[in-house]
Amino acid sequence: MTIQITIIRIEGYGPWTLRLGSDREAQLQMLQARIYYDIQRLFSEKECLAYSNRFDEYFAITNGLSVQDHVVIHKELANLYKNLEISMTIGNGTTPFEANMNAYNARKTEQLDRKRIFFAKTISSSLSSNSIPLQEFVQIMHIDIDDSTKVSSKLSPYEITSLVIKLYSSLSEEFLGKGSLTFFVGGDNFMVVSNGTTKEDAEEIIKTVTTDINIKLNCGIGIGRTGRKAAQAATKALDTIRDLRDEGKIQSVYEMQCL
Repeated sequence: MTIQITIIRIEGYGPWTLRLGSDREAQLQMLQARIYYDIQRLFSEKECLAYSNRFDEYFAITNGLSVQDHVVIHKELANLYKNLEISMTIGNGTTPFEANMNAYNARKTEQLDRKRIFFAKTISSSLSSNSIPLQEFVQIMHIDIDDSTKVSSKLSPYEITSLVIKLYSSLSEEFLGKGSLTFFVGGDNFMVVSNGTTKEDAEEIIKTVTTDINIKLNCGIGIGRTGRKAAQAATKALDTIRDLRDEGKIQSVYEMQCL
């Protein structure tokens, strides 16, 4: 079950920001919000899903997206942000971390038509069309705090933020050990790109992360042919956990497919 990841990066972002002067923070925050919106919009229109890794770098789950599709998206971003140089690197792997490493290594070896789109020769043939090979699937886990209303009634807003950051750090470290990549997506929600990580792995990681804190986590696991389909299934699985809880049936991990 292979996964394709594209890393989108604003090149030379640090030096570029210095040219804006010291009173630049508000401008940068607005710019970063617009860039993320446009990256998410353009990739989601192609059934992909993008996550913010850092505010100058984004990860997109791009199963089914060809090199030419990347060129079209890159061109539109270049037109929208003429003062920025944006690159894309594409990698495939059996785990998200392996795909991430292959994308990272691709920028050292290959470049397409000076468009700042990089990919390795070993995977270029799979990127030549929009058809998705049968062995390509995406698995995403959607994790949130169980009954977060109770938690928020005991903690101030900033204390909740501190708790969420600690959970993010712990989940990221534990899932990385399985070759999976964890992203914070707002509120008390995390999404884990988790090809190669099993339901049993997820149960064990959640148990490890929550052992010393009075918090329970729910985890919906979704499998789909594209990033959006996998995320849709994961969210449906998470909703199912809540529905089961309302019926008095406690189940912290649930798996669904949306093919």
